[in-house]
Amino acid sequence: MKGLYLVTDRDLCGDRSLEDVVLRSVKGGARYVQIREKDQSTRAFIEEALSIKEILEPFSIPLIINDRVDVALAVKADGVHVGQADMPYKMARSLMGPGAIIGLSVETWEDVEEAEALDCDYIGVSPVFETPTKTDTKGAWGLDGLARIRAFSRHRLVAIGGLNESNAADVAAAGADCLAVVSAICAAPDPEAASRELAGIIADARGRTDRV
Repeated sequence: MKGLYLVTDRDLCGDRSLEDVVLRSVKGGARYVQIREKDQSTRAFIEEALSIKEILEPFSIPLIINDRVDVALAVKADGVHVGQADMPYKMARSLMGPGAIIGLSVETWEDVEEAEALDCDYIGVSPVFETPTKTDTKGAWGLDGLARIRAFSRHRLVAIGGLNESNAADVAAAGADCLAVVSAICAAPDPEAASRELAGIIADARGRTDRV
């Protein structure tokens, strides 16, 4: 996994539909889309996921569901992202199958160490910086924490938390393979332009890192 990863937040989209924001972000360069819904009913979540899946299919962009393995299975999503308080990783893998993309959030160094024994597709470094969109965490990793995880872990790293155009290059340079962005896209006046700028920053920073 490399590049820009959109994590959705309907409340930040203002008067625009989530589908419109997703479409514009993908056109701008987002390579993965995770639907995160904490308050919707199961039926509403499934309907939304199916709608977004239809948008993503022509672009061959993977659809990842946050937390809800049942919803991911119901809509035949490409993957699921689980946190430390969600369904255990091994159970999620058993249900989703070997071909699914499964990401696992790490909030403590113990989480990072335990993830080494798992065959997850990536670990989500959460959060890199403090952010109002993630309030149930155990403190921010910062760039030094991200770099420490990069030096230790065999997994792809997806950074999330407070990421935007002002710090994306530093986060990629510190070792993130993929940057998961919420408000910098969902709340942007032009999600396509914001995604294009972020995708370009990530590509440039990762290119320099890969050449070192």
